[in-house]
Amino acid sequence: MMQREFQALNKRIECTIRILRKAAEISPAMGLIGTLVGLVQMLGNLEDPNTIGPSMAIALLTTFYGVILANMVFTPLASKLERNSKDDMIIASLYVMSAASIGKQESPRRLEMLLNTALPPEHRVTYYE
Repeated sequence: MMQREFQALNKRIECTIRILRKAAEISPAMGLIGTLVGLVQMLGNLEDPNTIGPSMAIALLTTFYGVILANMVFTPLASKLERNSKDDMIIASLYVMSAASIGKQESPRRLEMLLNTALPPEHRVTYYE
């Protein structure tokens, strides 16, 4: 049951990561659409010099915001979530192994060896020597 719960959690996290990565792909394109809107406003009111500046600002800012959102928000969030989910899955596998070992009434030394096989070398523990 624990394994199914962790697999479902992992699928939800993977879905969130895909959404963030897709948002990072789409953000610059949405910025370019905003640029086109700003340019259309600017070109539509060329006879009024007071509207050229604000329309050009919209055109430039929307591109800027699209790039900023993609590279400083969505992509780093997706990367961090991906990195954290890998750590969470290692912890989840440790929980499952520990519960199974305790259920089988295995010795603590065996449990330590079992858990150390799943941990990276720098995080391994030694209580029994």
